[in-house]
Amino acid sequence: MSILSEPHFHNEEAAFERLEAIVWPEGPVCPKCGNCEQTRITRVTGATARTGLRRCLECKKQFTVKVGTVFESSHVPLHKWWQAAHLLASSKKGISAHQLHRTLQVQYKTAWFMFHRLREAMRSGDFSPMGGEGKTVEVDETYIGRLKGQPKRRGGGSHKNVVLTLVERGGIARSFHVDGATVARIVPLVRSNIAKETALMTDESNVYPRVGTEFATHDFVTHKDSEYVRGSVHTNTVEGYYSIFKRGMKGVYQHCAEHHLHRYLAEFDFRYSNRIALGVDDNNRTVKAMAGIVGKRLKYRDSSWALA
Repeated sequence: MSILSEPHFHNEEAAFERLEAIVWPEGPVCPKCGNCEQTRITRVTGATARTGLRRCLECKKQFTVKVGTVFESSHVPLHKWWQAAHLLASSKKGISAHQLHRTLQVQYKTAWFMFHRLREAMRSGDFSPMGGEGKTVEVDETYIGRLKGQPKRRGGGSHKNVVLTLVERGGIARSFHVDGATVARIVPLVRSNIAKETALMTDESNVYPRVGTEFATHDFVTHKDSEYVRGSVHTNTVEGYYSIFKRGMKGVYQHCAEHHLHRYLAEFDFRYSNRIALGVDDNNRTVKAMAGIVGKRLKYRDSSWALA
């Protein structure tokens, strides 16, 4: 039986119950005053009561599980949020807002904003060092899109957005939108995001030789000499990440404004870091995405000045 046949994808009460189990594993918590005493929180009932509405007897405020999350103030039914989260989490290269708008029968700008809220939920707040003793992290940069106000030019990437990605072999990915592929922009990110006991793998870029001495080992392949693999030395893992990322950005999303790129990177990092090879299936990936909604707000007026 398909996962999409489960009640929380179609029934509003079931959708609230499923989300409450994720956000409130120990029972309801008032987002206004922090009260978690279950005897002091009641469910609001009645013909006019909204689904999932509760009342805190301490501060006398009413709330639902959506308060204090990316879903706050949304008029989209919660079961449609579950459908959108599943579609985004289970599509390897993403899914367009136009497709969501047709599937869920919502306006295009609503679908566009729903996806940006979900990308915000997927954004990781964990910046603990990657790698460690006996582990390998590959680092590389790529170029995508066009910088605002820059004309298209042949060759080079000076007119494009620069993306730096760190991928731990057999582990997670972490990407950054940087202002340029320079030592000043890249080295601080490498230092702060990779444990010193890690084996570092890069290409022959002159950005990495000095910082490479700070790690357990630093090996590189020389792509300009057509060298791509030398034993265990390669950057094929991060190149594989970029293959998925670029196919999604060019084939599905087609255009991304520069100021939204960080959210798309969060989306692709999330799916890669929660892939089936790490034991995370589509259902668990969706649940993890929904668990990330707490404490994040994204208002339409703050993000809609350029639909992308």
